[in-house]
Amino acid sequence: MRHIALSAAFGCATFGLASAAHAAWPPAEGRGSCAVSVQKDVPATMRDGTILRADVYTPKTDAKVPVILMRTQYGKSEAQVQPSRFQSPDWFASHCYIVVIQDIRGQGKSSGRFYEYRYDRDDGYDTVEWAARLPGADGRVGMYGSSYVGATQWLAATASPPSLKAIVPSNTASDYYDGWTYEDGAFRLAFIEPWMAETIASSAAANRGDAALALQLYTDGSNPSLMMHELPYDKVAAFHPGDAAVAPYFFDAVAHPLRDGYWRAFDIRSRYAKVQVPVLAFDGWYNSFITGALENFNGVQTQGGTPIARNNQRIVIGPWEHIAWGRPGSMVSPRLHAIGPVANSPVNELMLGWYDHFLKGIDNGIATGPRVDYFTMGENRWHTATAWPIPGTQYRTFHLASRMGANSVMGDGALLDVPPATAPGRPAPIKVAFGAAADPARLSAETDSFVYDPANPVPSLGGHSCCAWFSGSQGQFDQSALEQRGDILVYSTDPLSEPIDVTGPITVELYAATTAKDTDFTAKLVDVFPDGTAINVANGIQRAAVRDSLEHLSPVTPGAVTLYRIKVWPTSNLFAAGHRIRLEISSSDYPQFAPNPNTGAPFGTTSASIKATQTIYHDDAHPSVLILPVIPAGAAGAGADAAPLK
Repeated sequence: MRHIALSAAFGCATFGLASAAHAAWPPAEGRGSCAVSVQKDVPATMRDGTILRADVYTPKTDAKVPVILMRTQYGKSEAQVQPSRFQSPDWFASHCYIVVIQDIRGQGKSSGRFYEYRYDRDDGYDTVEWAARLPGADGRVGMYGSSYVGATQWLAATASPPSLKAIVPSNTASDYYDGWTYEDGAFRLAFIEPWMAETIASSAAANRGDAALALQLYTDGSNPSLMMHELPYDKVAAFHPGDAAVAPYFFDAVAHPLRDGYWRAFDIRSRYAKVQVPVLAFDGWYNSFITGALENFNGVQTQGGTPIARNNQRIVIGPWEHIAWGRPGSMVSPRLHAIGPVANSPVNELMLGWYDHFLKGIDNGIATGPRVDYFTMGENRWHTATAWPIPGTQYRTFHLASRMGANSVMGDGALLDVPPATAPGRPAPIKVAFGAAADPARLSAETDSFVYDPANPVPSLGGHSCCAWFSGSQGQFDQSALEQRGDILVYSTDPLSEPIDVTGPITVELYAATTAKDTDFTAKLVDVFPDGTAINVANGIQRAAVRDSLEHLSPVTPGAVTLYRIKVWPTSNLFAAGHRIRLEISSSDYPQFAPNPNTGAPFGTTSASIKATQTIYHDDAHPSVLILPVIPAGAAGAGADAAPLK
C-alpha cells in the first residue's frame, strides 16, 4: 500500500520505490502483438455528477476487445507497477486489451471528496459500465490491483455490474473492520496510522490543492516511530482532529472499535451472494490480509451469485509480505528474500491467462474449478489443492506445560502431545518427549504468570502487518533475543524426530486470568532451528472484551479464569526434523497493535494505563492448548519448484 503520488511535487519517493533496486522492473519481454496508444485524463461521470479521470491505453486493432480496469487511490500514472508488482498498463494493452487506470474519487486527477471505502461500490459499478462502452470495447470488463486497489474490485463486484466478468484482487481483505483496521479487537496501529497519513490523507490533500497539508501528512507518516507514540488516538495531531476535511475516516475508525453498522456498510463477507464473477486472488503468508483473502475464496465458492462464480475461485499464496512479492531485487525481509526465484509471484502471467479465458473465451486450461496454489516454507516448494483448509488436514493438539515457569526462553515451558497432570512437591528436572507418552507426574506447575505493562510492550519483530517490512512489522525474523523478556511465556517441543507439515488455520485455546478490566493476549508460532534461531511463522491477538463477539463487549471479571480462543493466522511451513515447534504467549505486540491500556476505558480515549498480572492455566481442569493443522506425510504431493503459470 505504501505509495506516494506526491513525489513529483516534493522531490521524494516512498520507501525506495524509485531506487535502483527496482530499476529492472518491469521486464520488457512478453509483450503482445498490438501497438498501443494512450489518452490521458479521460473523464467518466458518476451517478451523482462527480467526474473521475482515467488514463486509457488502447490497442491498435480493428476488432473490439475486452477492458482491463484498475481503480486506484495511489496515482493512475503509477498503476502499481512499483515496487515490483504488476506489468505496465501498456504491456497488458499490447495483448490486445483496452486498459483503463482510473484515479478514484478525491484522489489524483479525479473530482469529489475522498473517504475510504464509502464511494467505491457505486463508483465501481458506474466505472465498469462506462468502461464497457468505450470506443473499441466489446462490453466485457475485468479488474485488477493490490491492497486498497483490491478493495475497489471487491466493492465493485458486490454491486454486481453486468459488464464485469472477472476480477484479480491481490493482498486485500474481506472486512475493513476485522483483519484490516482491527484484528480480533486490537487496533492495527503500525498499519493504519502511517498508511493513512503518508498515503491516502496526504494525496487527498494534494488533490484539494493543499500542498502544505499534504507535505505535513506525508512527513508525519514517514516517521511512524514518532507518530505512533501519541496518545490518545482520538486526538492524534497529525490528522487535525478539529478539521473534518483532513482524515475523518481515521477518527471514525477509532470511534468504532466494534464491528457495528459503520463497518458493515463496507464489508465484503456479508455480500458474497452479490458476487457473480470468477476471482483469481493473490496473497502472502506474511501479508496483512491473508485471512480475509481465504475467507473470500471460501465465501464466494459457497455463496457466490452465479455458478461461474462459485466454480471458479482460485487463490495463489506465496511466502510474501504486502508488496514486492519476491521479485529479483525487491525490498522484502532478508530471510524471505533469501528464498530466491522459486518464490517469485506469477501474478502477471496468471492474470493474463485468466483474462484470456474469461474475457476472450480462450480455452487455455486455467479454469480448473476451485483451486489453492500455495508455497510451503521450510520445504520451499509449491503445492496445489482443491479447497481450504487442505483436504486431508489432521488437527493435532499440543498442551502447554511447565515445571518451574515458562517465562522467557530460559524457562522450562513445554509443548506436549499428552495432557500434563499436577503433582505435589518439586519433581526432578524434566525432559519433554515429543510424540512419546511423557510422564505427566513430572510436570507439576498449574499456571504461569507474567506482568504486562502497556508502557513497556513487547516489540513487534516481523509478522503480518502492512506495508513494508522496514515500516510495519512484516516478514521473518529471528525472535531469540526478544524471547529473553520475562513477559513472554515460551513453550517448546523437543527436537522433532520427523518433519511436520503445518498448513492451515491455527488456534490457541488459552485459559487465563487477568487483574485488568480489559487486556489482550497474543500468540506466536515459531520454528526453532537446531542452532537456536527462532523464526516467527504466524501470530495472532485477542482483545479480552471481545472474546465472545466482535459486535459487543463482554466485560472481563478480574481474577476469573476465562477461555480465550486466539486465531493465529494461517500458514504453510514445514518444521524440519531436528527443529522445535514453539509457542510464545504474551499480551502485546507493539507497534503492530496498539497496546491495550488495561483500564477498560473506551478505545482511543485515554492516555492512562495500568499494569496487569496475567496468569495462564494449564492444569487438568484448564487445558491450554495449541491446535495445529498437520498435512500427513505424502498427502500434499511432491510439489513444484516454480510457481504455477496456468
